[in-house]
Amino acid sequence: MTLNDRRPSTLLVALLMATSGSALANEALARKNECFACHSVANPVVGPAYRAVAAKYAGHADAEDQLVRSIREGSSGKWGDIPMPPHPKLSEQDAHRLAKWILALPK
Repeated sequence: MTLNDRRPSTLLVALLMATSGSALANEALARKNECFACHSVANPVVGPAYRAVAAKYAGHADAEDQLVRSIREGSSGKWGDIPMPPHPKLSEQDAHRLAKWILALPK
């Protein structure tokens, strides 16, 4: 069977599986780095919910870079009185993975 012989639905399923695997891997990265101690996907904990972060930065051309900076350097005053501590041991590559994952979440 060649690629042209496959049904479009089969290719769609394969694409969705590949995409969801990447999303799961980035959620695992967030769990590994204890991000869920202060955040969740849908509800605020100590910090904002990731969906709220995605909504706040939607349409910002530099959103990914802003989030990477906040993740690695920390931030304060963006979401209230509780500051986000810096995570300098997290590689820039992993910070970009997390930022992309957060920004891709449904708002």
